[in-house]
Amino acid sequence: MNQLEALKQYTTVVADTGDFAQLAAFEPQDATTNPSLILKAVHMPVYQPLLNEVVAQVKGTGTSSTEQATEAVMDALLVRFGCEILKHVPGRVSTEVDARLSFDTQASVAKGKQLVALYNAQGIDTKRLLIKVASTWEGIQAAALLEAAGIKTNLTLLFSFAQAVACANANVQLISPFVGRIYDWYKRQAGSSWDEAAMAGVNDPGVVSVTRIYRYFKRHGIATEVMGASFRNVGQITALAGCDLLTISPELLAQLQGSEEALPRLLDPADKASTDDLLQLNEATFRLMHNEDAMASEKLSEGIRAFVKDTYTLEALIHPLI
Repeated sequence: MNQLEALKQYTTVVADTGDFAQLAAFEPQDATTNPSLILKAVHMPVYQPLLNEVVAQVKGTGTSSTEQATEAVMDALLVRFGCEILKHVPGRVSTEVDARLSFDTQASVAKGKQLVALYNAQGIDTKRLLIKVASTWEGIQAAALLEAAGIKTNLTLLFSFAQAVACANANVQLISPFVGRIYDWYKRQAGSSWDEAAMAGVNDPGVVSVTRIYRYFKRHGIATEVMGASFRNVGQITALAGCDLLTISPELLAQLQGSEEALPRLLDPADKASTDDLLQLNEATFRLMHNEDAMASEKLSEGIRAFVKDTYTLEALIHPLI
């Protein structure tokens, strides 16, 4: 049994890609996308006809302005990729709300509902969808409103314990605490004193963060699913074997598939080893608690900026086609 097969015994494996042609090789349950992954995919020649087809469909609707047409193409492109992905996975696909709305609750809700409506128009059941929203205070409140409307959410760019607690308070469906970007930050801060071997596996700061969140949720009976994300190496994945879900790039899925090493379960829902008491956070407490975490504050801001940049780049790619 290879490590990917072993991991699937404990954890729901999710593919983190916009390149849906790769999915069949790994047979994941779900898939996730984001603006950066979609941008990467549309630069691939194999997906150029798909982009051209989406642009032609939107132009055929007679959208009045270039700005409106660009937004319509962006939304239609996200949904088209999501629909294609759903042909290859039996479960759910996560589609991300425009990162420029990360600090606007009502606009995030409206965009989430709009994306679901576009999927529904293509015959996709809402149960197969997760709307991804950044784990800002405003994004978490938007997720709570979407959940109340029957739309399940995936809270992304999650780096702090405060973000995870606020998501639990909002009863969101799923959170995506990042691993690799936390690792990156601590490694950069340590500089030449970083000891890779000592900080690997269960000692990896990103793994430590996800483990703390997972155990807190299990101890307190929180139903929100925990999906580790943003992996730099296989060791980070194997150290979280047993987490509810893990979203993994095709490159790392291939490495897992090619390894026959034993893969023990390290996280278990029966493990209630958390020492964190149950918390209820209001906005002021959340902002202070998150702000006290320098890594999380920096990485959340950086992550939003990166997604916004890639959104502008994708729009610039679309503009000449309209």
